[in-house]
Amino acid sequence: MSDQNAATPSKGLHIALWVVQALLAFAFLGAGSMKLLSPAEELIKNGITFDLSLARFIGASEAAGGLGLILPAGLRIAPWLTPLAAALLTLVMVLAVGYHVMEGDAAGSGPAAVLGALSLFVAWGRQKAAPIQPR
Repeated sequence: MSDQNAATPSKGLHIALWVVQALLAFAFLGAGSMKLLSPAEELIKNGITFDLSLARFIGASEAAGGLGLILPAGLRIAPWLTPLAAALLTLVMVLAVGYHVMEGDAAGSGPAAVLGALSLFVAWGRQKAAPIQPR
């Protein structure tokens, strides 16, 4: 294998990253929109036990992160924002896991851990293994 082929990311990795990015964007846009747009009573009924303004901030962060996973890379305008969004979503999910564990809801930490791991994969993939080149 030549050095040039070793440095070129595989098409399969690009496809895998795009699939994960799309799934994460769907998940984070959905969760973020729910926290941003639902009435306070609905959020409380769904288990939000902390301050409403914090829930709205988390929702805005998740929605912005979801957009950041797709738009910069897809449009190839400032594509460095995609791995940054993924890394920051990883941080949000690490904090979510910690919150669930502190609340005694270890089972609730599972989805956050999976989303965090997938976000970390995208951050690594789009930063190191298969970055998107700007226009």
